[in-house]
Amino acid sequence: MRFTMLLLSLVITPAVLAAEAEIAPAPEPPEIPEQVQSGETLEPDITIIQKKEEVVEEYRVNGRLYQVKITPARGLPYYLIDTDGDGELETRANDITKSQVPQWVLFSWD
Repeated sequence: MRFTMLLLSLVITPAVLAAEAEIAPAPEPPEIPEQVQSGETLEPDITIIQKKEEVVEEYRVNGRLYQVKITPARGLPYYLIDTDGDGELETRANDITKSQVPQWVLFSWD
């Protein structure tokens, strides 16, 4: 048994060392591109719509509606928020609830 292990180690060790020696060195990392200056503003476009019983404020960024604030004639204002970016306003919140965690869009494809 020991002889077999010795023989296997003598055969396998040079093969492993040869394989490690053939690994090419890693290429140089590419240069970091310069920061792109964007001409668009990060401020949302706000459209205010006056109705009889309420005031509706629509918040848009890059033309996409992401939040609506509704202020009724009586009562507290509340928000309808698109939390996942699919175009449907599914979250309802008021000023009393805790604030939302900021969510930024890093990349998007149209």
